Amino acid sequence: MSEVTNQVTLTIDGIEVSVPKGTLIIRAAEEAGILIPRFCDHPLLAPVAACRQCLVEVAAPAGPDGELRAFPKPQPACAVAVSQGMVVGTQVSSQVAAEAQRQVMELVLVNHPLDCPVCDKGGECPLQNQAFTAGRSETRFTDVKNTFPKPLVLTPQILLDRERCVLCQRCTRFSAQIPGDPFIGLQKRGSNQQIGRYDPAVLGMAEAGFDGQADAALGTAVDGQPFAGYFAGNVVQICPVGALTSRLYHFRARPFDLVSVDSVADHDSSGSAIRVDYRRGVVLRRMSGNDPSLNEEWISDKDRFAFRWQAGADRIKTPYLRQGDELVEVPWADAAAKVAQIIEDSPSFGVLPGGRLPLEDAHAYAVFAREVLGTENIDYRSRQNSEEEAEFLAHFVAGSGAGVGFDQLGAAKGVLLVGFEPEEEGGVVYLRLRKSAGGQKVFSVAPFASRGLKRLGATLVPSAPGLEAEVLDTFTPEATEPLAAEVAAALAGGVIVVGERLATSPGAFTAALAAAKRLGADLVWIPRRAGERAAIEAGLLPDLDKGKDLTGILQAAAAGEIKTLFVGGLEVSDLPDPALAKRAFEAATVVALQVRLDEVAPWADVVLPVAPSHEKPGTFINWEGKLRPFGQVLISQVPSDARWLQVIADQVGVETAIGQVSTVHEVMAAAEPPASRPPAPDVKPGAAPQLQTGQAVLSTWHQQIDDAAALAGEDNLAACAPEPVATISPVTAKAVGVSEGELLRVSSQWGAITLPAHITEMVDHVVHLPNKSPGSHVNQTLAVTSGAIVQLALGRAKEVAR
Repeated sequence: MSEVTNQVTLTIDGIEVSVPKGTLIIRAAEEAGILIPRFCDHPLLAPVAACRQCLVEVAAPAGPDGELRAFPKPQPACAVAVSQGMVVGTQVSSQVAAEAQRQVMELVLVNHPLDCPVCDKGGECPLQNQAFTAGRSETRFTDVKNTFPKPLVLTPQILLDRERCVLCQRCTRFSAQIPGDPFIGLQKRGSNQQIGRYDPAVLGMAEAGFDGQADAALGTAVDGQPFAGYFAGNVVQICPVGALTSRLYHFRARPFDLVSVDSVADHDSSGSAIRVDYRRGVVLRRMSGNDPSLNEEWISDKDRFAFRWQAGADRIKTPYLRQGDELVEVPWADAAAKVAQIIEDSPSFGVLPGGRLPLEDAHAYAVFAREVLGTENIDYRSRQNSEEEAEFLAHFVAGSGAGVGFDQLGAAKGVLLVGFEPEEEGGVVYLRLRKSAGGQKVFSVAPFASRGLKRLGATLVPSAPGLEAEVLDTFTPEATEPLAAEVAAALAGGVIVVGERLATSPGAFTAALAAAKRLGADLVWIPRRAGERAAIEAGLLPDLDKGKDLTGILQAAAAGEIKTLFVGGLEVSDLPDPALAKRAFEAATVVALQVRLDEVAPWADVVLPVAPSHEKPGTFINWEGKLRPFGQVLISQVPSDARWLQVIADQVGVETAIGQVSTVHEVMAAAEPPASRPPAPDVKPGAAPQLQTGQAVLSTWHQQIDDAAALAGEDNLAACAPEPVATISPVTAKAVGVSEGELLRVSSQWGAITLPAHITEMVDHVVHLPNKSPGSHVNQTLAVTSGAIVQLALGRAKEVAR
């Protein structure tokens, strides 16, 4: 159909407007610059016409003569689509519409408390604003208002004041339509109708025999338990009144007390737009920004609530030097002079900057390592990695610019996920895939279908960890096996998404490149950390012919071959072998650039305080390859990593400009694309492990909310994390003799983890553990990773970590 015939022309308040067929009246009015009051309407949610505040007068051509006929009563502008020749009168031009809106407002305010000065929404409340413009100047209601016990705890992080609720159902629609977590809903009827979590006691179901099992009519469990999800905080932001609030911000400030700065989320590689609100030098909340091409108006709860780590009790704001067994505060100049002396006295160096840096700091580390220290021993990867991964990143990712993005991912007819769990490791990537659910086919090469994959409607392609390459090689246009043929057909013009976990699977990156070329699919790499793409573009990887990677640096330091280590913001417990790291830190001289006295501090000889993201401007590069600049929120006397490295370079007499924010952008803009890319990796697939009785292959990845340092002090958010369990198949459970919920002991030669068993359909003789959740610190305890062989046995209660 042509663009002309797809347009509809109508008149709104005397203004002629042309919009696409199917446009709602409320959207057409916005095109004409006319704002119709509303509560339930949200552009990213399906219309429901629950609040009726947007009532307008409508007339449209009808009958064989096309005569203009008025609708018998005012219509909700949020639920009626436009038609050719329609005439709409809003509150601006129609007394009928204005009076209808006043009557609805009067009904809304019947039970709503009029205590705006103490409400968290006061000052940014649509109800407050519209009550003044569309309400009566005096109330006619003289009876007692309905009240409810409050607050109702929806989640450990979110509170509900049901007295304020206007039943717009934005929250219930968001939870069901966007992340797929219908954890709250309408309850009861009439004047007692309210929003609440699905609780048998509230719903009156306990007496009816409901015992917490799934209820088909509600589409969810009615067990009365607090909801544990990753995106629930969005309901606080879209609530048009003060009914939903967060514990973190509750009664802390008013909107007119706050200063707002646009910024970028720093907990994953999506680069979501956010807004940071602060008062008197203290950040009080983070809100989602509006970026239709990226996160739309949604962010994860981790991006929203996990920010107080930047100002925790262990935050350091002065340098420290080690004197004996203690770190002692010293003047800034003394610390810089000490580091310069260490550099002059040391014959060898290693640099471990971590994967959370913005581009400016990453570039500074790269220049500092090569020009000041004269070393290629530099690796940002504070996680499992491999030489094959380094070759893949150099060949496919570095210098590739903006490639596959959110829009292409959402529009692809087929998406294959390999070594990547979108809900746990991708934040809003999961939401964008879910938005396309039903219109695209999603497949995942994994040992089992996670909760997130099920809500995506994804098809599992079963694979034991370490054998992903073997599975990828089966996806060919000539495939005859039904599932492989289905995947191959869907990926013609589709997208293959690979995650950082493929570094633990020999040959997987090689196979992914080959599969994309063979099937005509796009390929994209999505890491977990916000700074990984910038680190690659800045050059925080070694030249493998001249330098050492993460493991090589740590091994050389532990052996005394590397004398000095410069360490950025990394967590020892995240490293592939924390014990090796500790030996390396004990043997070497350690200069740590840190925000907090964290896991590296016990071994540091010099600690230099650096500014977190709230206290400096910078630029992240998200997984799409797009620059995501952010502004400085708080004034700080603490320098950035780049500024410290500049000061140290000056101290040792090396002329460089790495401390200037603008320098890196000039350098990157002037960089010429390479004449040819480094060769692609060529690694053969790994062989299937030979298991003995009582053994299994380990599968592990991080849960989005876990024991990360970024959640330090966020007890309410941490309480929203899923309970860690050991996931196994019925066959594996039978072999061990464990039942659902019984304790399962998973061990290696270095340690053991004991968790309740969760039995589900998955690859046999595989056990999945969350990587860094309470009681399940895989790297630190087992010192092995995905694909390793572990022992399974019945556990005992005293073995469970508390």
